[in-house]
Amino acid sequence: MKIPKRLQPLVDDGLIDEVLYQLMSGKEATVFVVKSQGEIRCAKVYKEAMKRSFKKAAQYQEGRKVKNSRRARAMEKGSNFGRKQLEDAWQNAEVDALFTLSKAGVRVPQPYGCYDGVLLMELVTNETGEVAPRLNDVSMSKEQALEDHAQVMLYVMLMLCAGIVHGDLSEFNVLVDDYGPVIIDLPQAVNAAANNNAFKMLQRDVRNMTDYYAEFAPELNNTHYAEEMWALFEAGELTPDSILTGHFEFDDSVANVDTVLEEIKAAFAEEEERLARIRAAESGE
Repeated sequence: MKIPKRLQPLVDDGLIDEVLYQLMSGKEATVFVVKSQGEIRCAKVYKEAMKRSFKKAAQYQEGRKVKNSRRARAMEKGSNFGRKQLEDAWQNAEVDALFTLSKAGVRVPQPYGCYDGVLLMELVTNETGEVAPRLNDVSMSKEQALEDHAQVMLYVMLMLCAGIVHGDLSEFNVLVDDYGPVIIDLPQAVNAAANNNAFKMLQRDVRNMTDYYAEFAPELNNTHYAEEMWALFEAGELTPDSILTGHFEFDDSVANVDTVLEEIKAAFAEEEERLARIRAAESGE
């Protein structure tokens, strides 16, 4: 196929041998299947901020550290240089998260580097070489759903142990190969200890995954892994060896009505976003 403009510099530098075809285009990026260093890989081309439809990006960037003080000041002021630094930080967050999570034992695509807004990484395939499907395209037995849900909860726990919350985890951001689930799409990953929204994002991540697997194993609806993990995390007791049960004792004291109403509104908004993702996936956007 014709080489996309954003990939041409990588072809010129010998990082990409050949662009084979476009795999998908989403709200954050367009992904191409390429030949690189003699292997079939994928190239994720991030969309520019003005063209990217990811909502509430500021919530995800809270708590991200910038070592260079000049860059940090520029990012706060919103200058052209600062906006460029924000874009670089957004893209590098995924690379950093992929390396960190792979080391932590989470199944993620292997990254090979990010160059001018293009992330080169492993193409997840099955044993026949076909691109692994997204979870939302996969049906399964009750037993398989229970097994895979437990595996994803383990991955979410290992992420939290590494100080990371995915922030946008759903059946659309998980691939399924012959060995099980693979977590993808991490540019919005947040610092669990430094982001005030981390717990709510963790709850949403777990709820999204549980809702999907519960379509095949309804008993999962009665589990509360996010609250269990977070309680251990806050107490400094969460480790990669922690045994999760999905059970959690909630505080039965009188609830704050305003807080409950805010949570209800947030739940409605999250459901609207989930339905929007489903519509976008079905329309191929």
